[in-house]
Amino acid sequence: MKWNEEKIKKLAPSEVRQLKDNAERRGRDDVVRMCEFVLADRQKFHVESKTKAKKRNGSRLVSRSKAFEMRGVTLRNKRWSWGGVRESDGAVVLTMWADSIVRQDGNSRYLLWAANTDGSRPWSDNAGGKERLRHCKLALEQGEAEGILIYGERRGKDLPPESSSKVHGADGATVIRFRVEQDGNEFWAVWQG
Repeated sequence: MKWNEEKIKKLAPSEVRQLKDNAERRGRDDVVRMCEFVLADRQKFHVESKTKAKKRNGSRLVSRSKAFEMRGVTLRNKRWSWGGVRESDGAVVLTMWADSIVRQDGNSRYLLWAANTDGSRPWSDNAGGKERLRHCKLALEQGEAEGILIYGERRGKDLPPESSSKVHGADGATVIRFRVEQDGNEFWAVWQG
């Protein structure tokens, strides 16, 4: 059967998940992406119907783990994982604090990871930081990764911080595609826009 988005939208959620699993086994990435889109769209609708969902710049915010689920990523640890690898295609997906993106001359940069030099970034040495470094190296090898924007008020300058004053949520509808560049002991996300 030739699948398209309209046909998939008519299926029950459990049927969409089953179709996605079958498509993954058969290497049908086009069908997998359509299923992920339909499931993410349904999740977005579900989140928007909740009164607790906050709005930021016109986008509904969801929890960090929910934003990863919408991108097809299961976090290794919901508390300290700030990135993951999508099982369907091996793509690296990382969080980025929206207010820390540096924009200049039509280009954007974001510091993904930096070494803990003289105690400047203790987060880099903990489990979440080590996992983030592995993800940065993998994304560098692959040539591309995806970013999920996080909104909140940060307590420290650690990237990402061990704790934040307040996390408002993640923009589950926006995906930033970027390349990873290494500059000494720092890894940067770089993209146009």
